[in-house]
Amino acid sequence: MTEENLATIAPQLVDQALALRSEYGYNCAQAIACVLAPLVGADADAAYRLSEGFGSGMGGMTETCGAISAAVMILSQLTSAGTEQPGTTKGSTYKLVRQLIDRFVEQNGTTICRELKGVGREGGAIRSCPGCIEDAIRFSCDIIDASRA
Repeated sequence: MTEENLATIAPQLVDQALALRSEYGYNCAQAIACVLAPLVGADADAAYRLSEGFGSGMGGMTETCGAISAAVMILSQLTSAGTEQPGTTKGSTYKLVRQLIDRFVEQNGTTICRELKGVGREGGAIRSCPGCIEDAIRFSCDIIDASRA
């Protein structure tokens, strides 16, 4: 796990994630999971595979935004003690996840993919997929940095 201040490199991480999505066909969840995985000691290939079903709001169902789902996975990797100490870290993981969700909702009003995309909404999209990727990475980096302080 890297110990550098992630907030300072967040713009480059966003660019990497957007390139994975646009150039290689990663979904939003995969793009975030693969870019952030090495920063929390996770394997990028495993992150790619585990996050695949979260794209387009969980399997194309436009439910919870894939960018948020992947960020939750990353924060979980950061704090979980794993199977060696089951149940001992849920509280700290949930606290970080709530911070992420609260910030995302404050910024965008929702975590629901179809609402963010503006499906059936008269006013159109609230936030584009690239914008959601940016927010999820930026917020995750801030939360990871704060958890290390």
